[in-house]
Amino acid sequence: MAASEHRAPDLARLERIMARLRGEGGCPWDREQTLASLQRYLVEEAYEVLDVMAGEDPAEHREELGDLLFQIVFQSQIRREQGAFVLADVVDDISDKLERRHPHVFGDESAADAGAVAARWEELKKAEGKGTFDGIPRALPALMRAEKVGKKASRLGFDWPDVEGPLAKLDEELAELRQAIASGDATAAAAELGDLLFSVVNVARHLKADPEAALDRTTERFLARFRYIERRLAETGRRPEDTSLDALDALWNEAKAALAGGTAPEGA
Repeated sequence: MAASEHRAPDLARLERIMARLRGEGGCPWDREQTLASLQRYLVEEAYEVLDVMAGEDPAEHREELGDLLFQIVFQSQIRREQGAFVLADVVDDISDKLERRHPHVFGDESAADAGAVAARWEELKKAEGKGTFDGIPRALPALMRAEKVGKKASRLGFDWPDVEGPLAKLDEELAELRQAIASGDATAAAAELGDLLFSVVNVARHLKADPEAALDRTTERFLARFRYIERRLAETGRRPEDTSLDALDALWNEAKAALAGGTAPEGA
């Protein structure tokens, strides 16, 4: 066990650094930031953590977690300056919530499995005055938000019994999208496209597949295949934009076969 595991985190030091950065004679950039201006940085840092979580480098993971923690400390400092709350309040609030929402660990209740824990979690939220869909951030990526909404509705019994239901809905929504496109109504087509995407998310949920991750993997496959196409064209001094669609399609099929068989050129 590493010695650092025995060391209490020095959050007070981090708070002092943040206060100095924001204080008189501190950093001009840090001093001019607001809660509104920090929103983009919070999102960026969260995505950078996600990136390193997919890797194998714990040092990078630790560094990115530190950057994310800094955003929390930064926002807490701004609220401190407003007289609203301090970082210690944030820590106390989440500690209280975790103990309150885990009575099977910190109380005298029991839970048979993860499903029972999730059901009890929802009951406790309602007891605290939280609505069914409260806590689902509006700013979540659309696929992730749709999945969470679907899961919440399912827990209330508003769901199909199996995947055949959302699959049939998918066919229905696709037909409606085709009709809207044929009508020339762009607004209606966009609305039907949204319905189709929501249905796809419901199919993914029933398959216990993460739609965000599934789409990301597909995007990565697309990029790998297209890079293969660019490399093959470059071998003869050509570019994709100067190549016919039929030729590109033939190279696409070649890329699919080559990458599936592990025979792609290095760097493709």
